[in-house]
Amino acid sequence: MGKQQNICVIGHIYNDYKEKFGIPRQSGLAKSVISKIVFEKEFSSADFFKGLEQFSHIWILWQFSETLGAGITPTVRPPKLGGNTRVGVFASRSPFRPNSIGLSSVKLEKIEFDQKLGTVLYVSGADLMNGTPIFDIKPYLPYSDCHTDALGGFALENTEGTLKIVCPENILMKIPQDIQKGLFETLSQDPRPAYQNDPNRIYGMSFGDKQVKFKVIGNELIIIEIL
Repeated sequence: MGKQQNICVIGHIYNDYKEKFGIPRQSGLAKSVISKIVFEKEFSSADFFKGLEQFSHIWILWQFSETLGAGITPTVRPPKLGGNTRVGVFASRSPFRPNSIGLSSVKLEKIEFDQKLGTVLYVSGADLMNGTPIFDIKPYLPYSDCHTDALGGFALENTEGTLKIVCPENILMKIPQDIQKGLFETLSQDPRPAYQNDPNRIYGMSFGDKQVKFKVIGNELIIIEIL
């Protein structure tokens, strides 16, 4: 048998999701949010990525770094079920797992080589927080990774991205155009916990260097302030 290797961090991802609240619950839902993956020096050589430009999408294996040491429970309460019904942790994508490993499918927008950073990947649709450690990158293979007859269990009904965004013109002017679409896509996923439905409650979410204040009434998310 070959010598067993310890898993190591090969890089980190950087984007506008500065905190856990507001990050899309799955990858691919906020397609306009661009993330940058920067690799550790020993993995940044272009040789590691030769041929990757032929693929449109990649898998990212990453670490639930914000929940390390939080403990493990055999059952969790998925937001999709309103936060009240428990299922087994292996029937969920909860971060509270025996091994804190996440898996995301994202679109590979471009590969660049930086004189200082080495190879840098630009991806869209990531559901990772800024600074998340990356364990591995693998190409997405449509002939084997896409299962058109797959069952979605309790997550079958897709209710993501259904909120209409209402933003007054005086507030819209405060949002840089290059992040507007990504922000609105993110907000349309309804960042609130599934069990909260108070139309008078004001929520706050960080996006890039902005703090977004909003409330939700019916199927409308109303932005009330940008700080």
